[in-house]
Amino acid sequence: MKDHVLKLLVDVPVEPKALAALRRSGRFDVDCMEPPEERVRDVDPSRLRGVDALFCTFPPSNLGDLDAVRWVQIASVGYAQLFGLDLAGRGIRATNARGCFDVPIGEWCVAMMVNLARDLRQMIRNQETATWDRSAIFQREVRGATVGLWGYGGIGRETARLAKHMGMNVHVMTRSGAVEPRRDVFTVEGTGDPGGVLPDRIFGNGAEMEFLGGLDFLVLAVPLTKTTEGMIGERELRALPRSAYLLNPARGPIVEQEALLRALREGWIAGAALDAHYQYPTPPDHPTWAVPNVVFTPHIAGSTLSPRYRTRLWDVFAANADRFARGEPLLNELTPQQLAGA
Repeated sequence: MKDHVLKLLVDVPVEPKALAALRRSGRFDVDCMEPPEERVRDVDPSRLRGVDALFCTFPPSNLGDLDAVRWVQIASVGYAQLFGLDLAGRGIRATNARGCFDVPIGEWCVAMMVNLARDLRQMIRNQETATWDRSAIFQREVRGATVGLWGYGGIGRETARLAKHMGMNVHVMTRSGAVEPRRDVFTVEGTGDPGGVLPDRIFGNGAEMEFLGGLDFLVLAVPLTKTTEGMIGERELRALPRSAYLLNPARGPIVEQEALLRALREGWIAGAALDAHYQYPTPPDHPTWAVPNVVFTPHIAGSTLSPRYRTRLWDVFAANADRFARGEPLLNELTPQQLAGA
């Protein structure tokens, strides 16, 4: 493979410096789609033939014309667009953009915890109506509070790092009840918890109610899969203390919509910060817009318009292109089970 020039097809916006470095190496023939598209579409079969690796958000609908492809790098952390393509069965490896959004989403989580604790929404309403209100509800702290991270990937680990710096307790829920050091996963230098040493307590399958019952904030940090869809329902929401807040920067359908609306309206929980939703765009008449104890953001916690997103994404791709050429393990590689939606 070392003597073979690898053909790379790029269907994402270009980072000029990274692209130039790949081309200068002499190991890659890079073909960039113009304009790049964030949708499924047919691609001219002549551009797909002989391609060794594809860099895209959505693979083309005529995936079968990729007669030589052995690796697909996607530009998102979520990978539901790969379900049903039988990549593993065809011997095609796949990697995602884990790590590119850890910093902005971790910061969003911390910002939302402070905003919810101090009821910033009501303070802004008071400002707009010239209401002078110095109630204790606006003077609460997050120091000493307990944040529960359901999932401990990059987003969970960066949120944990920031929370610990703010004097918070960190509880983690994982399938196995263990947290391992991370290997072959892209991480921005100085961020996260690569060694898995920050959690104060770790819970596993079967201990969900105990985990939820001790939280001030619940942060959902898992991908949307067949297993996680609807995993937070009435039982889980009622298990939280009535003073607790839910933060969802992951995917809307992880939480059952009607159960969440009831929890917010009937006071099962104190409030929520929602960056992931059930409809895109959320229509103006959707009830979550009007719930007073919700901070509602339009899926911008870690969007592709984040200023460093493209640089980090191309860092992942360039590192993986080098590893692919050398026959080494890839960063952020998805398992056959993940590609099957398990």
